[in-house]
Parts: sequence; structure tokens; C-alpha cells
Amino acid sequence: MSKKDFLSILDLTPEEIRSVIQKAKNFKNGYKSRPLEGKVIALLFEKPSLRTRVSFEVGIRELGGECIYLSQDDVGLGKREPVSDVAQVLDRWVDGIVARVFSHNSLVILAKNSSIPIINALSDLEHPCQAIGDLLTMLEKKPNYPKIRVAFVGDGNNVASSLSLGCASAGADFVLTSPESYKIPPAIWEQAIRISKISGSNIEWFDIPKQGVKNADIIYTDVWTSMGQEHENEKRLKAFASFQVNNELMSFAKTDAILMHDMPAHEGEEIDKGMIDSARSVVFDQAENRLHGQKAIMDQLFS
Repeated sequence: MSKKDFLSILDLTPEEIRSVIQKAKNFKNGYKSRPLEGKVIALLFEKPSLRTRVSFEVGIRELGGECIYLSQDDVGLGKREPVSDVAQVLDRWVDGIVARVFSHNSLVILAKNSSIPIINALSDLEHPCQAIGDLLTMLEKKPNYPKIRVAFVGDGNNVASSLSLGCASAGADFVLTSPESYKIPPAIWEQAIRISKISGSNIEWFDIPKQGVKNADIIYTDVWTSMGQEHENEKRLKAFASFQVNNELMSFAKTDAILMHDMPAHEGEEIDKGMIDSARSVVFDQAENRLHGQKAIMDQLFS
């Protein structure tokens, strides 16, 4: 990789994205590499997580390293002491930081004040590790990848942002279907459009779900209310009431369209009850692929 850190999908060139996804596929097929031999990685988590924490802990160990989990209560990032101080202290002790934070700016400060790799395990702006695992899943499930159409139904959040950039870089069409007030941030959307013009993909937005999912190969959804937005929950439930992914909505996509969700899911809200376990769902394969994708990212950074 051409950069020290992995804070955004944009830290990878399209060629590097293809390389990371192929390496993730190789790891899944049994490829062995131990670039973290003798190294210690800090997992700095302001937000709790099942998939992110376990997949990184397992991945770090399988790559030969050790890890230390640091919760918000342990560190108090930006509260008990400045983010820059935390970065400079950890820089003396560990070989890398995997950070799951509320503010993307915390990642920028960590990277600026350390000489070790910083990996974005989720911020309010992006979730690039999720996007890598998702692109691997799409490659596995759709033979015509990347010439596919991905329809994201719901909030233009961090997951949607990274996925729009990832699809544009890979050459896949990306459609966001959301209410007007819940689009992907303009700066990221404009970057996705700029990249799509180079790769030959299409980036579109619709506010009517049935139009947005038309001819889609993949329908992707995520929770309407993310951690830290609980005070907006009632407002969001009203705004997204007509954006639930259910069998009726799936019928407007291609007949072989698959369903993706980064989980955890709020069944009965963004996704109808029973859909997670339906024949068209690939969400558990998607969850597994977080491990392989993150191993590929760390292998690229530390080799």
C-alpha cells in the first residue's frame, strides 16, 4: 500500500483495492502469512462491537501478532487526555492501532501524531474495512463482478459512504435510495462520481425504493439509527418508514438478486422479519469475510 494508514477506501488506488480483495480471497482459501510476528496491535474502541472486535483479534493472531483491547473506559479518548497524547504514547509501545471511533477526526489526529499504521475500524464518516469484506462477498456471489448494480436502501451513513467509493473504484454501479435529508455526505458523493467516470460505473440516487432497486444484482441495507444517534430514533423511524427491505421490494430487483446487511440488524425496521435467514441472504458469508478482508489489509500494511 502506498500510504502508512488505512483511514478511507480512498487510501487505496483501484489497483490496490483489487490486490487487497484478491489477497483476502487467497486468505480464505488457505493462504498463510505472518507479517505480524513479534508485533503488538492496540484495538482502541470507543464503540463496542461483536464482528469488528472478534474478526480483528482472530486475524491479528492468525497473522502471528498479539493484541491489546482498549475500551472507551480504559482510555477516555479526547476526554481524559488529548487524542494526540494517546497517539504519541501508544506509538512508543505498540506496532499499530485499530481504532473504532465516534469522530473521524480522531483517526486523523492519531495518524498525524504517530509513526505506526492506523486502521479505521469504523468512524462517523467511513467504514472501509466493511467495504473490503463486502466487495469480496460480491466477487464470490456474482460471476459478472464488477459489472453489477448495487442498490443501497436506507441511510447514507458511513457504510454507504465507503461502499459507494469502493463500488466506484471497482467499476460496479452504485445506487443510493434514501430520503432527501439522509443522503451520503456531498464531499464523498462527489468523489464517488469522479471515480466512477474513470472506472466507467454509474452512481445514482433515488428517493423511491422501487425505482432504486430496479435491475439491482444486490440489495444492501443497514440500520436506520446508528450508535450515537439514539436521540434521533423516533424521527428516523418516521423518515424511513417506506424504505424497509422486504420480499415485495426484492421483487423489483433482478430475479437472482441477493440481500446484504452489515449487521447487527433491527428486524422489523430496515429489514423485514425472516429476511436475514432467507435463501437470498448472504449476510453471514458477508460477516465471515470481514476476517479475510481485514487480514488482507493488515498484510498489505505490515509486509
